[in-house]
Amino acid sequence: MSKHTEIRFEEAIEQALVPSGGYIKGDPKAYDIDKALFPGDVIGFIQDTQKKKWEALVDIIGDRAEETLVNDLVKELGLKGSLHVLRHGFKCFGKAFRLAYFTPNTKINNQAWEDYEKNILTVTRQVHFSPKNPALSLDVVLSLNGLPVVTLELKNHMTGQTIDNAIHQYKFDRHPADPIFRFKERALVHFAVDPDLVSMTTKLAGKDTFFLPFNKGHNYGAGNPPNDNNYKTAYLWEEVLQKDSLLDILSRFMHLQVEEKQVVTKKGIVRKTKETMIFPRYHQLDAVRCLVGDSKHKGSGHNYLIQHSAGSGKSNSIAWLAHRLSSLHNEQDEKIFDSVIVITDRRVLDQQLQDTIYQFEHKQGVVKKIDEDTKQLAKALSGGVPIIISTIQKFPFIAQAIETLEKKGEGVKIDTAGKRFAVIVDEAHSSQSGESAMELRKVLNRDGIQSAIAEQILDMDDEELSDEAKEAILMEMLKRPQQKNISYFAFTATPKFKTLAVFNEPGKTGKSPFHHYSMKQAIQEGFIMDVLEKYTNYKTYCGLIKSIEDDPEVPKKKAALALARFMSLHPHNISQKVEVIVEHFRAFTKHKIGGRAKAMVVTRSRLHAVKYKLEFDRYIKDKGYTDVKSLVAFSGTVIDPDFPDKSYSETGMNLGVKETELPEKFSTDEYQVLLVAEKYQTGFDQPLLHTMYVDKRLSGIQAVQTLSRLNRIASGKEDTFVLDFENDREEIYESFKPYYEITEKGPDGDPHQLYTLQHGLQEYRVFTEEEITALCDVWFKNRQEPTPGDHKKMNSILDKAIERFGDLEEQEQEEFKSKLVSFRNLYSFLSQVIPYQDSDLEKLYTYLRFLNTKLPKRQTGKFELEDEVELKYYRLQKISEGSIDLEAGEAEQLYGATEVGTGSAKEEEVQLSTLVNKLNDRFGTEFTLADQLFFDQVIETAMEDEKIREAAEVNSYENFMYYFGKMLEGLFIERMDGNEEIFTKLMNDDKMMQVAAKQVGKDVYNRVRK
Repeated sequence: MSKHTEIRFEEAIEQALVPSGGYIKGDPKAYDIDKALFPGDVIGFIQDTQKKKWEALVDIIGDRAEETLVNDLVKELGLKGSLHVLRHGFKCFGKAFRLAYFTPNTKINNQAWEDYEKNILTVTRQVHFSPKNPALSLDVVLSLNGLPVVTLELKNHMTGQTIDNAIHQYKFDRHPADPIFRFKERALVHFAVDPDLVSMTTKLAGKDTFFLPFNKGHNYGAGNPPNDNNYKTAYLWEEVLQKDSLLDILSRFMHLQVEEKQVVTKKGIVRKTKETMIFPRYHQLDAVRCLVGDSKHKGSGHNYLIQHSAGSGKSNSIAWLAHRLSSLHNEQDEKIFDSVIVITDRRVLDQQLQDTIYQFEHKQGVVKKIDEDTKQLAKALSGGVPIIISTIQKFPFIAQAIETLEKKGEGVKIDTAGKRFAVIVDEAHSSQSGESAMELRKVLNRDGIQSAIAEQILDMDDEELSDEAKEAILMEMLKRPQQKNISYFAFTATPKFKTLAVFNEPGKTGKSPFHHYSMKQAIQEGFIMDVLEKYTNYKTYCGLIKSIEDDPEVPKKKAALALARFMSLHPHNISQKVEVIVEHFRAFTKHKIGGRAKAMVVTRSRLHAVKYKLEFDRYIKDKGYTDVKSLVAFSGTVIDPDFPDKSYSETGMNLGVKETELPEKFSTDEYQVLLVAEKYQTGFDQPLLHTMYVDKRLSGIQAVQTLSRLNRIASGKEDTFVLDFENDREEIYESFKPYYEITEKGPDGDPHQLYTLQHGLQEYRVFTEEEITALCDVWFKNRQEPTPGDHKKMNSILDKAIERFGDLEEQEQEEFKSKLVSFRNLYSFLSQVIPYQDSDLEKLYTYLRFLNTKLPKRQTGKFELEDEVELKYYRLQKISEGSIDLEAGEAEQLYGATEVGTGSAKEEEVQLSTLVNKLNDRFGTEFTLADQLFFDQVIETAMEDEKIREAAEVNSYENFMYYFGKMLEGLFIERMDGNEEIFTKLMNDDKMMQVAAKQVGKDVYNRVRK
């Protein structure tokens, strides 16, 4: 084992980089800890590449030239950041010096290539980096011309450590304030690496450091494929960090993303700026490079499909691809595309494209958004603007308008003769093979089509057509096929059949899509949530509640009944659905994500959205709720047929909130629920969306896109939830399957299974009830701001269980951990559906979450810090107070022989129609003799229950009715499917329930005693 340490791993990487990877071996002693760079390499590079400027600097300041230049460089790095300095240089005594030369776009300039070859890349091992703790060292540092740009921490399975240990090291043993780790100023990316997996981060922030997987993927999921005679992660140093590749990333991929976000403070809502250094994920880097390489080899005239899941970072991929294609040249140094046209409806992407590409080019005019008129587009296309942003809807109008303006002689003309275009489509669907896309092709290839028309118009046999008609027909025909001067690059997570047929350029698999990043991989890598994990339709939802009524150990039955009664109501009764939605949101969703969780209600039409909004506002007003508020989203004006003099608009119903302001308003703490009709079901990115209530038929792509609104990740977001009033879970499963790769649909939850798991865990005697209570007492007292003392107490409590766990046999340990995880996951799901209100379950769930983080891991050394990092967003639900009324205990009290032998009960014959007639007479109902069957079935079920029979046999009628009244609610629920009308009326009318209970109870009591 001593021969297989991390040093061997370091040596393997160094040997791959030196010299075949374009690196030289660095000297760790040459590193300046305080300046966080290699001064000798900086000076050597400048002397070699900028000799005249260097000599001029020496003439000015003599022997102080080296020290002065390095000090000025350090100041510029602190002010502008290392990425900016690498791309644009720095100044010293008025002299502009370059710190790197990047790959030229063409081969024309020989000097540019000579300068590029003079870049010095070094790989340096065991670099001591900390001014305060000189003993600390980094495993590997990669530097460009003396400036550190990449750090790596390596771990080897054969020493008992994994990538998780490397991540832990970066979080807790590498201080963000150390010069080499200062955000933007020195090293730009940090990799945690073991032989199997890679993760990366661009910003160290202590325990809050966020690492992203940087893996190729395997079998459409996470991880990496086997690599014959090499490490699975060898692609990192053999491909990604190789000289040309790393310089390409620094030049054309990495950028600083700046976002403005609203933050709620004590002073109100303020805007804060968030900076993120973007390093491409592996699939983004691979996709862009494959597309660029294929285009360079084949030229224009090809259709590419990029099937990348939500969470893939599509916006950045599009920006990088657009930039690369706009400057792409073939082997003859000819520009392949005169312009790149990005088709998108997203305003966010517009700005992001411009901001990102400006960092690469550092000049204006590279990106042009078409937001004015036809002349603007004509000028951009004719003038060869590198990147043009427009919408597909503009092109039918533009084509017609240009023709009209040309006829009027207004000087508008699109000259596309000999021009080639790359069209990047943001969210490709069948519409891209429809009329709008054809009009785009007509605009971009007007000259080619006109030339073909001139050749073919004389060959048309139909003599009855005029030349103008023939020309128009041919124009329509010729705009449909693929154009040789246009290449399409279509991005989507959910391609339709037509999309696959049209964008058919084969990728690595030999077929479309050209590049693939699956939903499965995105979920497994933690970039999106699995929205099917906690999906349930309304029938299952109520079925779960119903099944829990069969369990005598479950307390608070009335809370379950309050939800169960909704199952029987008419599916189009919006008022009842609103009640379900509001009560479910307040009980289960509102407390998620640290109390910030939001929900979306998907309605079937604009009129439904209006009615939902009206009923939603009425219900919360009647209830006096102040903790839930809604916005509605629909287009145009809606007139209710029942009230034709009344019209509704989105802005009016939202009390003045404009359509453009709605997403931002919804992101604030003021609003929790968004009611939508045909809006915000695609492209809407709100990470705090946790729950979706669906009241609309969904299938196929529409189902995937709609439910995927929930899949964005957010700090503290542990899960999502879907309550579907309308769709069958099997149909939803089938909708997701083609885009998911492998979707395993779990069985419906069994409420009693929690108690089975609870009992099973108790059998191992690893923990005690007293310890559970003690830990919860500490945690729930100060969960917002736990003190060091609290942490100490909680650990000491958990250590007792750890000690007992260690005494178990290895097989018992695995069984215990398996049951622990099962309980945790099942409770996390079912507690969103069933109002257990059982403090024992909540306490056990809390205790097991903490215990799981301390249980010994099987020879992996894995650090599980999720709960520590996200502690402030842990469950905020209040544990129910007071004792728990277990029905078994109550029933036992009735089993005593109170009046045995006091005489037989008076026999009373009940006619078949007695109960329904009594209900009709008293409550004005219209039950028929056939409806009596419902009550007869309830009576028969009760007669078969041994506990009910025993209670009737040994108790007085009054004592029996006290017990039977509690059991009857459950009996009615069992028969609710048999007669929804009766069940609904009973559940909504306490007096009617009392009359029915008295009559049914009397019948059961008399029949048992008889």
